[in-house]
Amino acid sequence: MSNTNRYKKTLIACYLGFVTQAICANFVPLLFLTFHLSYNISFGKLALISTLFFFTQILTDSVCAKISDKIGYRLSVVLAEVTSGAGLLALAFIPDLLPDPFVGILISVIIYAIGSGLTEVLVSPIVEACPFENKASMMSLLHSFYCWGSVGTIVLSTLFFAVFGIENWRIMAMIWALVPLVNIYNFATCPIEKLVEDGESMSLSRLFKTGVFWIFIVLMVCAGSSELAMAQWASAFAESALHVSKAVGDLAGPCGFAVLMGLSRVWYGKFGEKVDLTVFMTGSGILCLACYLLAGLANIPILGLAGCAICGFSVGIMWPGSISISSKIMPKGGTAMFAILALAGDLGGAAGPTIVGNVSQRAGDNLKAGVLAGIGFPIVLVICVLCVRKKYKAEK
Repeated sequence: MSNTNRYKKTLIACYLGFVTQAICANFVPLLFLTFHLSYNISFGKLALISTLFFFTQILTDSVCAKISDKIGYRLSVVLAEVTSGAGLLALAFIPDLLPDPFVGILISVIIYAIGSGLTEVLVSPIVEACPFENKASMMSLLHSFYCWGSVGTIVLSTLFFAVFGIENWRIMAMIWALVPLVNIYNFATCPIEKLVEDGESMSLSRLFKTGVFWIFIVLMVCAGSSELAMAQWASAFAESALHVSKAVGDLAGPCGFAVLMGLSRVWYGKFGEKVDLTVFMTGSGILCLACYLLAGLANIPILGLAGCAICGFSVGIMWPGSISISSKIMPKGGTAMFAILALAGDLGGAAGPTIVGNVSQRAGDNLKAGVLAGIGFPIVLVICVLCVRKKYKAEK
């Protein structure tokens, strides 16, 4: 049996793992207004939901390496699916069982955020450990499933609410919970290899003493910032700064962004073996810079929307590409390296939107000024890629 056939089930499990992560990240935000109206939860409290989700995910990233090394990848990734499914199921029941529904929502978010954090750290090294050729292409294709999961969550949930009513959101939560719960079987039975043999992986202290590893950390921070700064503000930016309707803004903004990001990853997954990854990432960084400038400076709405959407294509390779470069240069980094890189990416994902929001506020709620503040992320990313390019080419 060929390697491709033998590890097909592993790939399917990992693909669904990223789809699950996308469900966890995108489903509840669709219900913010519903929670506000039905549970009388203020918008200020609702903002804490996303903050808690990412904080829990970051905390999970920081401890995942020690947990997975002790209990193994298989049990750890099964635990990721169990907690993701349990959190989504809890969302359908716990808020109505507690005196304060908001507390029930937060408990549910914490549970599935743990699963999301574990997924983020574990799925990439599981695929990296499989004996595939063109690892960078496989990594890019893998990460595209987060994009398709995001689009699917938004579109299918919206269709469900339109047909059956938003009041039936609990049923939709239970339907989405089936994805991770079914995927438990896939991870429990698929072949999973060790990324690094026992005793050979680098410790955290060794990683932090390696100079190039700090470049990888900055690279991941910039990848997360470049992606999330635009993705998180795309809808609000389109509606307030470009003065288009919410429906048009959501389709051309966050949905357009996610679709093009997914297409970028699929394209590299198919043709990546023919393209130098560092060259592609450098070009992506330059394109990302151009998109931020176009979105922030264009006075014509359609050009601003184009900047938002094309930015999705430009950032598509940044996260998986950064992981692939790091794995190639430091093949004995082990789970600890993947965990720290995921943590750095999440920190960038939190910092990017915050910087855009704060600059916009200081500029008199001018989101164009905030978007322009994001140009530093792709610039630093390109500099980091150029710094490690020679090492990467030497390892090929």
